[in-house]
Amino acid sequence: MKLPSFLPKSSTEQLDQRLHAAIGRATSSMSPTIALLSYIDWATHLAAAPGKQLELLHTAASQTLAAPVPVAQSDWRFGDPEWQQWPYNIWCRSFLLTEQWWQAATHGVRGVAPHHADVVGFTAQHWLASISPRNFPATNPQVLQRTRREHGANLVRGMQNMVQDLGRRLTGAADPRFDQFMPGRDVAITPGKVVFKNKLMELIQYSPTTDKAHPEPILIFPAWIMKYYILDLSPQNSLIKYLVGRGHTVFCVSWKNPGHEERDLGMDDYVSFGVRAALDAVNAIVPAQKVHATGYCLGGTLLCIAAATMARDGDDRLASISLLAAQSDFSEPGDLSLFIDASQVAMLEAQMADTGYLTADQMAGAFQLLRSDYLVWSYMIDTYLMGERPPINELMAWNADATRMPARMHSQYLRRLFLDNDLAQGRYPVNGRPVALTDVRVPIFCLGTESDHVAPWRSVFKLHLLTSAELTFALTSGGHNAGVVSEPGHPNRHYKCHTRAVGDPYLGPDEWLQTAAQHPGSWWPAWRDWLGRHSGAPVAHPSMGNRKRGYPVIDSAPGTYIFEK
Repeated sequence: MKLPSFLPKSSTEQLDQRLHAAIGRATSSMSPTIALLSYIDWATHLAAAPGKQLELLHTAASQTLAAPVPVAQSDWRFGDPEWQQWPYNIWCRSFLLTEQWWQAATHGVRGVAPHHADVVGFTAQHWLASISPRNFPATNPQVLQRTRREHGANLVRGMQNMVQDLGRRLTGAADPRFDQFMPGRDVAITPGKVVFKNKLMELIQYSPTTDKAHPEPILIFPAWIMKYYILDLSPQNSLIKYLVGRGHTVFCVSWKNPGHEERDLGMDDYVSFGVRAALDAVNAIVPAQKVHATGYCLGGTLLCIAAATMARDGDDRLASISLLAAQSDFSEPGDLSLFIDASQVAMLEAQMADTGYLTADQMAGAFQLLRSDYLVWSYMIDTYLMGERPPINELMAWNADATRMPARMHSQYLRRLFLDNDLAQGRYPVNGRPVALTDVRVPIFCLGTESDHVAPWRSVFKLHLLTSAELTFALTSGGHNAGVVSEPGHPNRHYKCHTRAVGDPYLGPDEWLQTAAQHPGSWWPAWRDWLGRHSGAPVAHPSMGNRKRGYPVIDSAPGTYIFEK
């Protein structure tokens, strides 16, 4: 049997793997090699750029001699009025100018590789964030005001919070406040039945709430990087409940949380035991009907691969494809590319060879670094200096309910998609033969979110270049999660939407922004209307499962895989 690429094949390779894994554990899975190479590339080119040095010297002198100006209140970090008072305005202004100078210093140096420039700039940005005047009691006017008012009680509470957090981190215990959002009791409570189960997923069929339903069922593939109930949170913001309540028969995959025994599961397994197995079950329960397939995040990327495979093989069971914040072209994947290069992937593979999976903490660490001002420093200020724990909501509880990723699949995902961009280039193999999205002909609905740090909308938009099918692209306010979970009635939401018909000329993202009409509110009704236009007239509901065809009801939703830790 051929060993997966991430497993060492000889004693010398095993020695290298052990060392790389040990380095990864010591550096929180960050490659020191790429950091060193990036610094050398930047520093040596800057040393050979006297013009750039003079420009930076002039910038520093101008900043020093310039008259004080009010702090920009558009910067949310210093938007409170207290930061406008002396001496806090001086400290704040000095910090912001230093940020600007380092931004100029780490970018625009002739000859530096773009990836290296991004790594150095990112490192400088996060080093500066650690010494922001916001982070220290003596230089944060809001903390000082709170401390005077409470006679230091906030700092005592903050110390208690710190001790509790450190204790939970050392023991691996969860925050007890998350207990108020228990799957099946408080979240993921839309009624349904598990109608199929295999080693990789459970398939949930949701109970109807209308008299009739459109004949074409909806089959949802969420990302297995997190649990499926992001799409079925509370009754007020459940996308699944919304679709069921508007006359759709809805199925959703709940992925297994993989462990060491699933280490050898690859992307072909997710296509076979995930997409194909779920589609076979839906076809048996709702016979003679094509399926509206929907994928969110990594589930959308998987759906793209599966749809291209089906088109290659002449399988025409799909009525449409909907992709929610999902990338198919990884040539510009956004800030996540800072953590994905050959050196970084080799280190992750070495660690996964030990454990058999990528841990939730390894993934969470990267996402926290990408939004450290929000997720790290603001949390520490509120919790340890102000002495206040931020309130918990269902989205935060879901975010903390993380999963693992099988080693083989994750290695393939990082190398073939992120590093080599094989899917967009027509090189991605399924069962040994390449697939191409140019073969896909069914209508596509594609959603991007304005402030997405996982799947930037301009990267998602590149799907326009990979298929000539009818493509409706929607861009909604919000980020990767909150933009998708954007129910009708949610305040301060808007979206743009435009359909490229078959044969229409290509519009670039900037042209698209100018062309697409903007609408207030949630994008959900627009997607529901789009599904309706590609569906038949409502008919009687199908049965729950189909025992005669091998798909009996196994369990009640949300099933058992959702509870695996």
